[in-house]
Parts: sequence; C-alpha cells; structure tokens
Amino acid sequence: MKVFREIGELKEYLKIERIKTAKERKFPKTGLVPTMGYLHEGHASLLRRARQENEIVVLSIFVNPIQFGPNEDFERYPRDEKRDLELAEREGVDVVFMPAVNEMYPRPTLTKIAVGELTDRLCGASRPGHFDGVTTVVGKLFHIVQPSSAYFGQKDAQQAAVIAQMVQDLNFDVRIVPCPIVRESDGLALSSRNVYLSEEERKAALVLSGSLLKLESDINAGGRVTAGEARKGLLESIQAEPLAVVDYVEVVDFPGLAPLADSEAIHEAEGPVLVALAVKFGTTRLIDNVILNKKGE
Repeated sequence: MKVFREIGELKEYLKIERIKTAKERKFPKTGLVPTMGYLHEGHASLLRRARQENEIVVLSIFVNPIQFGPNEDFERYPRDEKRDLELAEREGVDVVFMPAVNEMYPRPTLTKIAVGELTDRLCGASRPGHFDGVTTVVGKLFHIVQPSSAYFGQKDAQQAAVIAQMVQDLNFDVRIVPCPIVRESDGLALSSRNVYLSEEERKAALVLSGSLLKLESDINAGGRVTAGEARKGLLESIQAEPLAVVDYVEVVDFPGLAPLADSEAIHEAEGPVLVALAVKFGTTRLIDNVILNKKGE
C-alpha cells in the first residue's frame, strides 16, 4: 500500500500503475472512496465494494475545511491516522491520499462548484455553503485521481444525490456507486461523529433508527401512510426523547429531493422516496434515513 500526501506524486504514480496494469489494451478500472478519515465499518464496506470492482483502489482521507461552517466542528473533527492506515491495509487498498490543507488549497479558493436546488433542502438548509465545499473538493479529487467509479454511503443520501447531479451536469467520466448504510448491532448508523456522544446521548440516539424502522414496518404491512402522516409520526416519536433536538424530518423524492405533498401516500409515489432525519443530541448532529420504493422496500 502506497501513501501519498502530494498531488503531483499521486498523479504520476497512478499514471505509471495504469500503464503497468493495463491488460489486452483495456484501461484498468480505478475505484475512489473519498472520506474525511476516522474510518469505521461503514467506510470498510465501501472499500470492499471498490476492491471487488476495480484493479486499483484509492482511498482519500482529507478533512475538508471549506465544507464546515464557522461554528461547526472542523478543528475537533476526530482524526486517527495510524488507525485509518491499518484499516486501509486490512481492506486491500492500493493507494491512500492524505493531503494537507495547504496542498489541496495552496491559496484562497476563488472557484467553487455549486449544485443548485438539491442543496437548498435538508442539510443544505441548515448548513449554508456546506455542499459547495463538498462538490468542490470531490470535483478536485475526481480530476486528481481520475477514477472509473466513486463510492458513497447512503447515510449521506443528499450528498450522494448532489454528487451524482454534478457528475451528470459537468460530464465527469465517473460512475457514482451508492452503498447501503452500515449500522451498529443496536441499529445506530455508523458515523465518525458517534464518538462525540456521551453514553446517555448514544442510547437516546437509537430513537432515530427505531423511528425509521417502525415507519418501514407500517408501510410494509400494507398500511396507507401519507408523507404528512410519516412526518408527524416521526416527529412525535423523536421529540418524545428528551435529549433529541430536531433539525429536520423530511419525506422527499429521490434523487430529486422534492418534498412529497402531505396527502401523497409514500407507497404510491412514482419513484423512490427518501425519508431523512437530522437531529442533535447534545452538541452532536446526527443524520439517518431510509429509501423506500413503491412497495415500501
């Protein structure tokens, strides 16, 4: 496993490796898993998928300052380089790209990639500018690595939708691969930020997956659940937990992210439906979601 911290060295290495591993005039596939580090089993699942589908697997680890707001947790975002590299090697990663901030942004960034409409809702409404930072850094990584495919977790469903829209609109030659949420045995969605939770807050946070699971169960049982009923039921369930402070509870189409009308039945929607939550426990903001199709699956 090779570790690079400079863009030029990484690009030169990948160029040589692609030439060396080319077979029968076929350009080898490169899979990219972009992360901010402090890796967990959710990231490992993305790396395993990338390993299955590509000759070269690149993991990027970069805590991207331009996607954090002024009062967010950039400085205290968890970091553990040694642990991350051990996980990467265990999962068969070929290349790890770990640039410093001044390598990615050697001067003030005057050019940014902004995806409209999709970023006005959900997390974009409460984190202005966040997705401009995400799309800009992912766009840079796509240019640097030139991957065939890039892998993103469904837990950040809005992010995956925004990146897919950027790729479509700007004709990036990369396939976006969304991968299922990975959860703890008790249902809590894996997140690097879970480390912030106190024991009491972590226990309280189970209301998120529990509420989503109940909604899924109700729809799968054949009940007619409207978007308005789903929002109301989820809010009541989550707000019954004293430590939970709701940022949003939304029911939207996916990947367009347009809100469903209150009267519209989820199982009657024309395409997939995203039920998404953002809730704070203490100082920690967690997100979770479920994507349902016409059958509630």
